[in-house]
Amino acid sequence: MTGPSDDAGLRRRKKEQTRAALRACAARLFAEQGFAGTTIADVVACANVSERTFFRYFDSKEDLLLPDMVELFAHVEAELLKRPAGEDPLTAVCQALLAAAQPFAASSLAALTQPLEGTEALIAARLGRAFADFEDRLTELVRQRLSASGESGDFGVDLRAAVIAGAALSAVRAVLRTLRKHRRTGSERPSPAATGQPLSEAFELLSRIGDTS
Repeated sequence: MTGPSDDAGLRRRKKEQTRAALRACAARLFAEQGFAGTTIADVVACANVSERTFFRYFDSKEDLLLPDMVELFAHVEAELLKRPAGEDPLTAVCQALLAAAQPFAASSLAALTQPLEGTEALIAARLGRAFADFEDRLTELVRQRLSASGESGDFGVDLRAAVIAGAALSAVRAVLRTLRKHRRTGSERPSPAATGQPLSEAFELLSRIGDTS
């Protein structure tokens, strides 16, 4: 016999499964057909749901380009907590972002590295809002890490945390923009899901900035 709480839990799991199925189908179709060549009808057919169901979870096809930011940030937070306490904070953040990105490498996140014909401005605006929120939250995590390591001075810690978070996420944005540019022009580039290597390269370049040794 099940009670109200069991029914609520089952409904929640079904909703999570449906959302995950829509995202997984979109990721595969975007990779196979491109963003412009994939329709909402394609996605719902793949997930075996109705378009009405689709719009209960997403407002548009463009929403599927952005990963679940709550889930992604949870991965970043978990990975950052694993980093050695004495590690350089920028290195810790970059390695946490790199590790957290791996589960999303084959998701719709990969579609952000492909040309987005006709939707560049819209996607740029949505990405901007998502990254701004992400940067605020990452800054707070870095501030906590700096404070725990013994750094003092409210303004100095806040400023350093903001610069580190902003620099790391700027490198991520640079990778996405550069991959889209190279795919648009048809020049040599990594496969759509292979964002790890260029991201590693971007973080390596970032670590060298200001290094005069």
